[in-house]
Amino acid sequence: MTTIGDLPEDVLVELLSLLPAGDLLHRCRLVCTQWRYVVDLTTLWKRKCQRDGFYSQSLDRSVSDWKIFYMLCHSKKNLIKNPCAEENFKHWTIDANGGDRWRIEDLPGAHGNNTPDPAVHKYFVTSYGSCLKSQLITLKTEGYFNQLMDEKRPEITVKDWYAARFDCGCRYELTVRLLSEDYIVLEEFHPEPVVIEQWSDARWREISHTFQNYPAGVRHIWFQHGGQDTQFWAGWYGIRVTNSSITIGPRTSS
Repeated sequence: MTTIGDLPEDVLVELLSLLPAGDLLHRCRLVCTQWRYVVDLTTLWKRKCQRDGFYSQSLDRSVSDWKIFYMLCHSKKNLIKNPCAEENFKHWTIDANGGDRWRIEDLPGAHGNNTPDPAVHKYFVTSYGSCLKSQLITLKTEGYFNQLMDEKRPEITVKDWYAARFDCGCRYELTVRLLSEDYIVLEEFHPEPVVIEQWSDARWREISHTFQNYPAGVRHIWFQHGGQDTQFWAGWYGIRVTNSSITIGPRTSS
């Protein structure tokens, strides 16, 4: 009688590639020597990437570990919580609350525009004094274990959207730090503050940065943004921010 163990390797790869990654690693791999061998095959994880839409032929020369590539693609998510103000200020730490303090408004807002993403409906807005808010992300809590961060150094991509009112100038600033277990800064992205003059087009702009080849030992990410208006008007005429994101993805270049 033919059993599943008698199936050709390519058929077994095809069958096992239908299973969730967790089952493959924590159950199937323990069944027998043959299944362990098949679960560890590059072809199995490449097939899973094809099934889930993570594969393109251009990646063949740049992906060194298809299992890690699949796991990172499959678990990719925005590590910033409440990025679009849908939960008021939940998950955010208010570091500076100058002028008339931070506030939340609905898009497009007075003398403003909608963002390019129609799913975004709200934004945070600053006042005439410095307004800064932050989040601290602990990578292990989010499922990114130490060995992965130290050995594979997956890319860490930061994005933020900001805009001014048409009728008031403002200032925007961003700081992102990769931190060790003891909160020592291992790498930092801190561009020059952006100053937008009065009577601008009030369009939303994206700022983006990808950390690559950073030092081993990254355990936390600290994200802070904000600013203020430049004309010191009472109310909420300062920079507007929304749709912030931090994502971790596979490194596809040497």
